[in-house]
Amino acid sequence: MESSSTGQRRDVILLGSTGSIGTQAVDIICRNPERFRLAGIAAAGGNPGLLARQAIELGAEVVAVASPAAVPELREALAAIGSAGGARRKLPELQAGPDAVAELAARQCDVVLNAVTGAVGLAATLSALSAGRVLALANKESLIMGGPLVAGLAADGQIVPVDSEHSAIAQCLRGGRSAEVARLIVTASGGPFLHRSRADLAGVTPAQALAHPTWSMGPVITVNSATLVNKGLEIIEAHLLFGIGFDRIEVVVHRQSVIHSMVEFTDGSTLAQASPPDMRIPIALGLGWPDRVPGAAPAVDWTASQTWTFEPLDEEAFPAVPLARHVGAAGGTMPAVYNAANEVCVDAFLAGQIPFAGIVDTVAQVVSEHHDSAGAAATLADVLSADGWARDRARELTGKEAPPDGSDGPG
Repeated sequence: MESSSTGQRRDVILLGSTGSIGTQAVDIICRNPERFRLAGIAAAGGNPGLLARQAIELGAEVVAVASPAAVPELREALAAIGSAGGARRKLPELQAGPDAVAELAARQCDVVLNAVTGAVGLAATLSALSAGRVLALANKESLIMGGPLVAGLAADGQIVPVDSEHSAIAQCLRGGRSAEVARLIVTASGGPFLHRSRADLAGVTPAQALAHPTWSMGPVITVNSATLVNKGLEIIEAHLLFGIGFDRIEVVVHRQSVIHSMVEFTDGSTLAQASPPDMRIPIALGLGWPDRVPGAAPAVDWTASQTWTFEPLDEEAFPAVPLARHVGAAGGTMPAVYNAANEVCVDAFLAGQIPFAGIVDTVAQVVSEHHDSAGAAATLADVLSADGWARDRARELTGKEAPPDGSDGPG
C-alpha cells in the first residue's frame, strides 16, 4: 500500500463531485490549494448548477456529465458562473454521455477519486486502473462487482481505500507485517435500528431508515447502513483489498463510530484507528496517501469524558452480513448479483413498494436463484450479464419498473 511521496502538488480528477463524498473532497481541495489541483470533475448530471460552480471555482480543465440531457443546463450554468461579476473565467471543456465519466478517469493526473455511487462506478474504476492512475476508491460497488477483474488490473498500492473502515485498516496495517495479521475487525454503527428484533423491523418507514445516528450520507448508502448491507459489502471489499480470508474478518457493533476498524495481530495486540465520524479524514488521506493532510477535520477531544461500547452483531435481525459472507466466498459473479439486486430493492423500498425487511429477503432470493458458471475467472461480460439478470429478477419480485434510460445499471 505504501508509495513514495514527492511533496509536489497533485492533480486530482474527482468523479461523483456533487454527492456526499464528492462535496467533502471539494472542501479538502479548496482548503489545500498548495497540495491539490482539480484537473477534472464529473457527476451523473442531476445537479448541474452545483457541478458548474465546483468546476469554475476550482478551475477544472474538464467537466464530464453522464447524462446528455443535463448538457444544456450545465452549459448555461458554466457560462453564467464564469462571467459573474464581470469576470471572464476560462470555461472548462465539456464532455457528456454514458462513457464520459470513464474516459475522464483515464486522463493524465496524479490521483482519481472515484466517489460515484452504485454499480455505475465500475467502468470508471477499470478505466483509471488500466491507465495506471492511483485510484482513491470510495465506490465500493465497483470492487464488489469487479472482484478479481479489478484486483487483477491493480498494481501494488494503486488502490487506496476511502471508505472509513478500509482506510482505518490500511492505517493500522502500517503497524505490522502481513504475516503478523491475525484478524481484521470491521466496526459498524448498527444503523438506526440497533437492538430491534426482526419482528420489530416490519413497519419501518423510509424516513426512519434514512435517519442514521452518526453519519450524513446519500439515500442509498444510508439505507444500506440501516439494513447492514453496507457492512456486508465492506466485508467483501476488505477481503479483496487486503487478501484476508472471510474466516478472519469480523464485524463488531461500535455505536459511537469513533473506532473505524481494527487489526488484531498474532501476538494478541490490536491496533485501532480513532477519529470523529467525519469522512474528510479518509478522503484527505486517500488524496494524499501515504501522507496525511493537516487539519483535514477535528480530532477526538481526549479531554472530554466519553464511553465507547462494542457488542456482537445480531445476524438474525440483520441477515445481510452472513449473506455477504456466503456470496463473497462463492466469488465469481455472485457479489455482483448481491449488489445489483440490493440497489433495485432499495429503490423499491424508498418508493414504498416493499417493506424494509423485504430488501434483504428479496436479495437473498435473487442470490439463491443465480447459478454462477464463470467462477473466479469471470469476465467483464459475465459481470455485466449477471448484474443485468439480477436487476431484472429483482424488479420482477418487487414490481419496480426499470428507469427509461437504464441509469440504475453499470453502463
